[in-house]
Amino acid sequence: MRDTHIPTIGELHAFAACARTGSTTRAADELNLTQSAVSRSLGTLEDRLGVLLFRRVKQRLVLSDAGRAFRRDAERILHELNQAAVGVMAFGGQSEVLRLAVLPTFASRWLIPRLREFRLIAPDVTFDIVSRLEAIDFDNEPFDAAIQRSNLRPANTELLPLMEERLVVAISPDLLGGQHLPSDEELSRFPLLQQTTRPSLWLDWFRDAGNDPRSILRGPRFEHFDMVIGAAISALGVALVPEVLVEPEIAAGRLIMASERRLVVSSPYSLIFPAHSLEIEAFVAFRNWLEGFGTHAQATGNIRQVT
Repeated sequence: MRDTHIPTIGELHAFAACARTGSTTRAADELNLTQSAVSRSLGTLEDRLGVLLFRRVKQRLVLSDAGRAFRRDAERILHELNQAAVGVMAFGGQSEVLRLAVLPTFASRWLIPRLREFRLIAPDVTFDIVSRLEAIDFDNEPFDAAIQRSNLRPANTELLPLMEERLVVAISPDLLGGQHLPSDEELSRFPLLQQTTRPSLWLDWFRDAGNDPRSILRGPRFEHFDMVIGAAISALGVALVPEVLVEPEIAAGRLIMASERRLVVSSPYSLIFPAHSLEIEAFVAFRNWLEGFGTHAQATGNIRQVT
């Protein structure tokens, strides 16, 4: 049975339009309704809530204190309903949709370029992919799985390691200016690009090299590795980034490796998912496809591990 105090969608639309326009007539024009229909919806809503949402001042509707408090929530609810509807419409005729939360740069640089391969084996499956840096609450968020570092694994979830995160130092040839590759001590005198959500990466690098991290020259800060890589290409500084994310730029010569050393982070990129996702046929196919890539552990260079 419907709670009698919960407004209808029509009442919320009428209220929001009146709040924007200050007039039932203009609200009616905006909503393509009659003025009497908007007035009835507004009156019904005020009766339902038991409060006056507007004061009538010289033929103009002015929000009451209750109306101002209610407007924010009403507009948020209407926006969220619209977003939900648009999201469902975007799936079109696809019968199987996998909802994934993925680290933003890993999604754009590794996962998305490979999805065409998965589509060849599962043409009826489509994706709803959202970028997320924080852990996923699978009990309260509509995701089937996440691709993140394993340290973001929530309790009571399954985990499939995909590949190590191997950090490398990359520098633009323009910033190097034809000079020899810098030593770790020389490297500390370059602007060192920072990743906002992981500010200790350069500290780990220089500690591993035996250098005093207090002497390093910190450069601009960026939220995503994508931004860090772009800044390095633009010669704004030196990047310390996962090798798998910067391979295209290294191969094309837009960036070069400034050191043979690599740091392996102890939390690998992983597929994280609740057990009930294994009941979804499309997810099982996706999981098996990812598993085929295995764990990348190249043997080149000097490799050290950090947590």
